[in-house]
Amino acid sequence: METKGQPTEVKSGDPANAFGDLHRAFSAFREANDERLAQIEHRLSSDVVTEEKLFRIDRALDDTKRRLDLQIVEKSRPRISGERTHNDSETREHKMAFRAYMRTGEAAGLKTMEEKAMSAGSGPDGGFLVPQPAEREILQRLANVSPIRALATVREISTATFRKAFPVGAPVAGWTGETDARAQTTSPQLADMSFPAMELFAMPAATQTLLDDAAVDVEQWLAEEIDTVFAEQEGAAFVIGDGVNKPTGFLNYPVSTHADWTWGKLGYTPTGAAGAFATSNASDQIIDLVYALRAGYRQNARFVMNRKTQSAVRKLKSSGGDYLWQPPASVDQSASLMGFGVTEAENMPDIAAGSNAIAFGYFRRGYLVVDRLGVRILRDPYSAKPYVLFYTTKRVGGGVQDFDAIKLLKFAAS
Repeated sequence: METKGQPTEVKSGDPANAFGDLHRAFSAFREANDERLAQIEHRLSSDVVTEEKLFRIDRALDDTKRRLDLQIVEKSRPRISGERTHNDSETREHKMAFRAYMRTGEAAGLKTMEEKAMSAGSGPDGGFLVPQPAEREILQRLANVSPIRALATVREISTATFRKAFPVGAPVAGWTGETDARAQTTSPQLADMSFPAMELFAMPAATQTLLDDAAVDVEQWLAEEIDTVFAEQEGAAFVIGDGVNKPTGFLNYPVSTHADWTWGKLGYTPTGAAGAFATSNASDQIIDLVYALRAGYRQNARFVMNRKTQSAVRKLKSSGGDYLWQPPASVDQSASLMGFGVTEAENMPDIAAGSNAIAFGYFRRGYLVVDRLGVRILRDPYSAKPYVLFYTTKRVGGGVQDFDAIKLLKFAAS
């Protein structure tokens, strides 16, 4: 049976078609969900056919949103070469030496380059640095694919660890007259925070035929092979990483109720029911979560959740009968919840008893990603003959830098 408003197959690479299908699917979703709610109100239960219809539309809505996201990411991916002109002779020399190494294994040119540069990003781990333009584009691709990286503050470092002092309390400030005596202020409370950069690796493989093909841009090929792999690893670490040889995810810090909140913990709002929204006025918990965040942070805040949780949130209405979740207003925007953007992070937990399935916060203030300068390549033509492996490493770290800027919705009674 064909479902009214169910999206048809979208044209590949055409976000406008997927965008139109998404809005048609959401319109059908609202009709089906309103029908389900009316049945519950009159008969205390919904019809099985209606539930099945709603499930199919909801699944189609997720599929269409996923295709739209992928098409937008694909269109936003930059080309490493062919669209920019690098006039710097040293950059051109590095690119030529790097291509020779990738295609043939000839490393003399890169060795000479790194001896001249004595780069701080070289490190003792072997391999050679990719040219800076390629490194910048790889990081830009990661920002397009990795959801938390796209929201967080990103710092480039040349050492193994990034250290910073962060004010725990309010800034020391006040008002005074031009000629009045300045009152003595208390010393600021600062937290000494460190963010070590851990090694992240990928090992794409290529045939020698591909490498011999002069039409193949090896830098572009490398970026395309590793951006999704790196982004998936980063995406998991920035959310649930345990800090052991990887970044510390924001869900791996201690949590507490807002009444008991102290620095070093993330505050949470309970839903009032284990593993579910409260049976009545479920939208109130979303509202409570929003207003748990400081006003100065709220204006730049976003929701973070996975698709399954978003599917549940999609059914919530305000007291006026309006749906809290809305599809994106334009192709290049995200869906919204109560007017705040929604970022999908598949490593966020599903709704379950005690899970922190929804985060809301100003992540640029709350979470820090550190990138150590230098993406390195080690060419290995021996381990997987007849393929050539490229052991690619970058160093990245991350953790919460402001524990007051991220709040959680905990699916628990208290």
